[in-house]
Amino acid sequence: MAGSAGRGQRERQGMTWDIQSLFRRHAKEITRALRRRGLPEETAADITQDTFLRVLASPPQDGTLHHNPRAYLHQVSRHLSINHIQRIRRSAMLDVADDVLTRVADPAPSPEAVIYDRQRLRQVEAALAELPDRTRLAFERHRLGGQTIAAIGQDLGLSTTRTWALIRDAYRHIVLRTGGL
Repeated sequence: MAGSAGRGQRERQGMTWDIQSLFRRHAKEITRALRRRGLPEETAADITQDTFLRVLASPPQDGTLHHNPRAYLHQVSRHLSINHIQRIRRSAMLDVADDVLTRVADPAPSPEAVIYDRQRLRQVEAALAELPDRTRLAFERHRLGGQTIAAIGQDLGLSTTRTWALIRDAYRHIVLRTGGL
């Protein structure tokens, strides 16, 4: 008992925020405290890790030399566990039958999505039109026709490597022209 009191005294009197040392000393204790609060073992372990990541990313600024790191770590873990529990309560899942979902969800895209998709399609069409005929043909056969590169190369009288280079060039051109579809 005297050893733990001495350790606590040392922590309060000027321990630096050595995360590794703090983790070795307090991680199991924090995990046990979270488990006592009713959290599953994996969740408690995750929140313990998050606690130390949070402190590592943003250690307390005021009064660090006279701060109690153990108490601070427990406070951070308590807040993280409360946030976790609130998130779970807010996102409670309902089991809904498939036939109900199909009546609720509208499979049709929104008018904005339709307009956007048509604009993007016009950009792709324009980019394809700018390609040399053989490059465009190789791309269309591969991407739209589902043909293999070897079959396209054979039809065009090209090697597989050259055919792949044409298709790759077409992809690059389309991405550059459309802003990265």
